[in-house]
Amino acid sequence: MSTASHTPDDALLPAPVLVVEDDPLMRQRLSRVLGEIGYASDAVAFSVNLAEARTHLSSQPVAMVLVDLGLPDGNGIELIQELRALDPALWILVISAWSTEEAILGALRAGATGYVLKERDDLEVSLSIRSVLRGGAPIDPFIARRILTLLPAAPRSNELAEIETLSARESEILELVSRGLSNREIAEQLTISRHTVECHIKRIYRKLAVSSRTRAVSEARQRGLLS
Repeated sequence: MSTASHTPDDALLPAPVLVVEDDPLMRQRLSRVLGEIGYASDAVAFSVNLAEARTHLSSQPVAMVLVDLGLPDGNGIELIQELRALDPALWILVISAWSTEEAILGALRAGATGYVLKERDDLEVSLSIRSVLRGGAPIDPFIARRILTLLPAAPRSNELAEIETLSARESEILELVSRGLSNREIAEQLTISRHTVECHIKRIYRKLAVSSRTRAVSEARQRGLLS
């Protein structure tokens, strides 16, 4: 069998892998993805529910677990908690259709290494698995956005006194940003370089604790910095 699509260190892939998934089509899909990464068929075991997974784990160790959350006999989060208690270093990647706040945070708090949605294509699932194998903690972009919305809001009222104020030039640039001008247009209007505009905008982002033009304008309006 050709190994052209495999990485040079295929022989070093941590094995065995346990896939806990009740959907036969998804099991076939993950088998194919793992095979493309370099896993031989005998290095991958499958369990269709929590009971089977526990039986398998009681008889042999595993190096990585791919687990669904919606299983016939319970929630995969239960298994994640058990696995993490047994082996704090075990790689556990959730591959699930569930995208609720309860499911996402529950799995991550239980000890999941990463979380990817089933709706992603094979390449994205493969990249998530490869990220885990490199020591990463892949989080589906949709889930990452959900998590960001749960972060504490920027300080308000008396806490604002502790926040750096915008300089006159930064306020001027922010006003132009709020009108929809691009960095190039702002640079031309103020007769400064585009690089200087970009530096000012980065400082505005830092002072307002935001990461985009839209959020900067919204935050500034909430603070009364823009009309």
